[in-house]
Amino acid sequence: MDNPNDVKELIPEFFYFPEFLENQNGFDLGRLQISKERVNDVILPKWAKSPEDFIYKHRKALESEYVSAHLHEWIDLIFGYKQRGPAAVEALNVFYYCTYEGAVDLDAITDEKERKALEGMISNFGQTPCQLLKEPHPMRLSLEELEKRRTRLDSCPLNIFEHLTELKSFFIEGISDNVPLVKAVVPKNQSHSFISQGSPDTLVTLSQNCLMGTHGWLPYNKNISNYFTFIKDPTVAGVKTQRCLAGPFSPGVEVTARLFVVSHDGKLLFSGGHWDNSLRVTSLVKGKTVGQHIHHMDIVTCLATDHFGIHLISGSRDTTCMVWQVLQQGGAPVGLSHKPVQVLYGHTDEVVSVSISTELDMAVSGSRDGTVIIHTVRRGQYMRSLRPPCDSSLPVSIMRLAVSWERHLVVHTCIEGKATLKDKNALHLYSVNGKHLCSAPLKEQVTDMCVSGEHVVIGSEQGFLSVRDLYSLALCVSPMAMRVSIRCVSVTKEQSHVLVGLDDGKLIVVGVGKPAEMRSGQITRKLWGSSKRLTQISSGETEYHTQEQP
Repeated sequence: MDNPNDVKELIPEFFYFPEFLENQNGFDLGRLQISKERVNDVILPKWAKSPEDFIYKHRKALESEYVSAHLHEWIDLIFGYKQRGPAAVEALNVFYYCTYEGAVDLDAITDEKERKALEGMISNFGQTPCQLLKEPHPMRLSLEELEKRRTRLDSCPLNIFEHLTELKSFFIEGISDNVPLVKAVVPKNQSHSFISQGSPDTLVTLSQNCLMGTHGWLPYNKNISNYFTFIKDPTVAGVKTQRCLAGPFSPGVEVTARLFVVSHDGKLLFSGGHWDNSLRVTSLVKGKTVGQHIHHMDIVTCLATDHFGIHLISGSRDTTCMVWQVLQQGGAPVGLSHKPVQVLYGHTDEVVSVSISTELDMAVSGSRDGTVIIHTVRRGQYMRSLRPPCDSSLPVSIMRLAVSWERHLVVHTCIEGKATLKDKNALHLYSVNGKHLCSAPLKEQVTDMCVSGEHVVIGSEQGFLSVRDLYSLALCVSPMAMRVSIRCVSVTKEQSHVLVGLDDGKLIVVGVGKPAEMRSGQITRKLWGSSKRLTQISSGETEYHTQEQP
């Protein structure tokens, strides 16, 4: 490291792949020459508790404010004006001449030995990238400057995970009064045409009695006084206009959030739990069934889709999982493939939870047999089985699963038959390669769970909404008490709000409390096809008084 002629650069694995620091295969790597100590795992610095902690801190350092403030200097050295010439000499950024682009024309060299010698030099020393810039690169905006610029924009929703101590809750009634709200979600990849930019997104709700609603949703905008804008679907109020999911459900099936998935554009609803073992596709616009797929031998118990709506996975009482391709037309989902692209086996009991990530090529399933099984999506190849740790001799069910963008697997387990809540429920965290990282006991009975960024959001039967850190599974703030049981939770695509469906039919919207100065200066804005002020058609903004868990 002290040799000025030896240029070292960290490989990408230093920022995402902790497994390369461990000798997991037990290879004989020899012994040290002096101490004769056997070479095994990489010896980590004292500030790193584990390979995972080492990689996490490396990535945080790479994404830190300090690195951002000096990023332009690195660009100047590698691609910019300090790559060549006097500026490069002054910056001590000069390399062997053969490494520079265009320095040597190998095709013009007729002497075979000379040409091979130069090729060897280039191969040994490497090559300097093409020079792209002749002027100094501008400095990146600081976080403070970015926040100031964002406040000047028309739309400025705040990230709830950056302001967890400033959350406020609001309630919306009239969607499914006194009927549990089992699904409330803003699909993440809704597209708008050029002329409809700025128009509301679709917020989909589903009640336990199968009543469907497609509402208008806009996060906080500084030009209006609301924390958010919710435009209630008028069809949910009228008996003649209501759109309902065709039933009935199979006797004994508990209607929960995991039975339903909304397509990424908010136009289709995929549902399981039906009496004929079918996986159904329903148009949310027309309220009619547009597809019915019967391939499972028993009831479909759980569904999940990947982030971009490319694949859908279904789990069943028949112990199998099936991966389906979501058919697209003009970039919009129109249904499912006529038959599953993969059928996944391995469980010995009912599959009750599934998750899928096409990007990571992972199809994950959890069963009442206490195992988590991971297959590949593209080939359906079995990868590994996981059995979360448990001290009890009673059977353990894998009730919920979630694969994060950070390449972690979060598992919720519940001990069946245990009368008390003490140690009945637990969360477990695994790496993408199946290494158990940590576990955390839960005091409540979990009813729904989702992962957003570096946080896990959980709703419970006891009515508590909690946010936990993805890496440690520790509580970030005290849980919020919603008074009645929570049936579903989801995070909006901007990470600006948490949507919570309650047992009494209320929709709770949790967002960041805005300072008074940010809520002044209400301006009239027009929705497409409407001249009303947004605040006049909003059904939100009624504060729901919660309390912290004692």
